[in-house]
Amino acid sequence: MFQGFEWNVPADGKHWQRLIGAIPKLAAAGIGSIWLPPACKASSPNGNGYDVYDLYDVGEFDQKGGKATKWGTKEELLELSKLAKEHGIGLYWDAVLNHKAAADHTEKCRVIEVDENDRTKEVGEPYEIEGWLGFDFPGRGDKYSAQKYHWYHFSGTDYNAANDKKAIYKILGDNKGWSESVSDEQGNADYMMFADLDYSHPEVQEDVKKWGVWVTKEIGLKGFRLDAVQHFSERFTGEWIETLREQCGNDMFVVGEFWTGDTEEMSKWLEKMDHKFSLYDSPLLYNFSRASTSEGADLRKIFDGALVQSQPVNSVTVVMNHDTQPGQTVATPVEGYFKPLAYCLTLLRKDGYPCPFYGDLYGMKGEHPEPPSCGNKLADMILARKLYAYGDLEDYWNDANCIGWVRRGTWDKPFGLACVMSNTGPNQIRMAVGDMHKGEVWTDLLEWEKKEVTIDDEGYGMFPCAGISVSIWVNKEAEGRDKFPMNFDSNIYNE
Repeated sequence: MFQGFEWNVPADGKHWQRLIGAIPKLAAAGIGSIWLPPACKASSPNGNGYDVYDLYDVGEFDQKGGKATKWGTKEELLELSKLAKEHGIGLYWDAVLNHKAAADHTEKCRVIEVDENDRTKEVGEPYEIEGWLGFDFPGRGDKYSAQKYHWYHFSGTDYNAANDKKAIYKILGDNKGWSESVSDEQGNADYMMFADLDYSHPEVQEDVKKWGVWVTKEIGLKGFRLDAVQHFSERFTGEWIETLREQCGNDMFVVGEFWTGDTEEMSKWLEKMDHKFSLYDSPLLYNFSRASTSEGADLRKIFDGALVQSQPVNSVTVVMNHDTQPGQTVATPVEGYFKPLAYCLTLLRKDGYPCPFYGDLYGMKGEHPEPPSCGNKLADMILARKLYAYGDLEDYWNDANCIGWVRRGTWDKPFGLACVMSNTGPNQIRMAVGDMHKGEVWTDLLEWEKKEVTIDDEGYGMFPCAGISVSIWVNKEAEGRDKFPMNFDSNIYNE
């Protein structure tokens, strides 16, 4: 799974065009699915889509400053979908279902202010405000959905247009209030930003469930990433997924963003949701960050407390994403030297569903620009997973600063691999790849280690790696070795 964007992709409306050009190369590298950005119409042509205005406008209608989204037009999106399908790549949609932004007009409603740090604490007395809570979608009209949104479709907002006051306003009325099936972050995590959708309202439930099925069939999706799942109704999330799978197939993949370092909290949430979908392994990302910023960190502890350790089937493993890149609210730096190690730890082992990041494959723009990570070898690591990371896994984790493992292969993918990494000086590990490989000569497909290793009669080899580096060893005659080095074309912007 590949995250197909970063926060600072140019707002030139050409992102779908760039991905169309990249699809054959991504498929060749072994990418099976692409997580698309939130491509519903945003509050402006520059909006990344987390400021969602209209779910049913995916670059088709002249609204909020133009027809195209930041990413491009619907026609280009459909072309991307067609090409991805031809190359065996599934598309996952980033669904922002918590809120709406950039209302078409204000509406008056009664509210009560709540404490910004504890949303369960009311402040003062109820009064009337004028909130940006009216959504008519004039550019789209009633096409695809005739539902319009009014103040009673929301549970909260953060701006009173009558006096320009910013605060957290809980909307009052019959059957109103914060959702009870959210996390207890800030007392109650229901309100996050903009106009917060009220999933106790039947019209909201019906319209958003309908949208999930519509966009899946309209674009040809294979799954979803749900934004900020701890901020909106768990009950509705479960119902939404059930509706989606009933009408679009039980194989629809869904992953939620639940950003916390508390693995136990994440596991409990997955249990409450009956393990219907996956979560991003943020605790593992925090481990990567700490290890990369600590001299001589103990690599044997890298999976301690990680979600992938306790929930291997429901964990999507990441080294970086758009939320954690420099300048973002949950920026979690994984130092550049450590990224090759981190990516091998996610890509070449058995557990978890790895998700390499666009910014690491193609580089990042913006105020904190970075070139492609891993010495432009990330695509080689991804392809190594596709070709060789099969079968039983045996760890060789005896040294705090030099660890390794082998994958023994399967009957139909027999070649296997050996991976060694060090976060200090050069080192080596004697590992058993199996006596079926005796006499074979193995080399590092990353070409960072130049030596050759001959497998002895007992199936062992002494596998070295350079200092602060990683090596991926495979029989130099193995099927597919002619694909390395990939020399992946990371110049997606043609600069």
